[in-house]
Amino acid sequence: MAEAARHNDLAAVIGLMDRLCDAGAALDQLYLDLVSPAAALLGQMWHDDTASIAEVTVGLACLQRMIHAFGPAFHQDDLRPDPRRRILLAPLPGEQHSFALVLVAEFLRRAGWDADNGRVLSCAGLCDVLRREWFALAGISVSCTTRLDTIAATIHAMRQASRNRGLGIMVGGPLFTLHPEFVAQVGADAMATDARHAVAQADSLVGLMAGRA
Repeated sequence: MAEAARHNDLAAVIGLMDRLCDAGAALDQLYLDLVSPAAALLGQMWHDDTASIAEVTVGLACLQRMIHAFGPAFHQDDLRPDPRRRILLAPLPGEQHSFALVLVAEFLRRAGWDADNGRVLSCAGLCDVLRREWFALAGISVSCTTRLDTIAATIHAMRQASRNRGLGIMVGGPLFTLHPEFVAQVGADAMATDARHAVAQADSLVGLMAGRA
């Protein structure tokens, strides 16, 4: 899948998904066990110098178009969105690739969340959104940065800017999967390991944070 995606072969990517679905694989499981690892492999290929940044960008865009193509099938049993369950999803300011958040948003929407994703913003831009619009939660994806002070400063600024004084903040990415103790160190409230886990964490966190508002 990663090879087909980095060569922008959307037909091959969709064909692979179709064959696996026809063989009985569940779409949500394919997203977790095939699509997400393929996206991670693209990033690793760039890190290993076996793919260019242009190829990785093309590949992630191809995977995102595939997710869009399967949208009607994935969302046919969506719960009705709840206006109190609104979440802003964004990569850590300074990071560009946010494919993981595409999958997280898909799973959250299916579970009845109003998920706002796709904005790649500076810290100031992220704070402006939180100042203008009300969100119950915010989710930050960290793919490259290992500097905890940068992550902590971003989270602190988001809390200071938020219209919702009880804003819950969830983080995700390899850094936190390897070091869950860092979640508290950067001032976040929860950590998600994948898109399905993000739904469970968001559902749990929104009730917990309501008392802070």
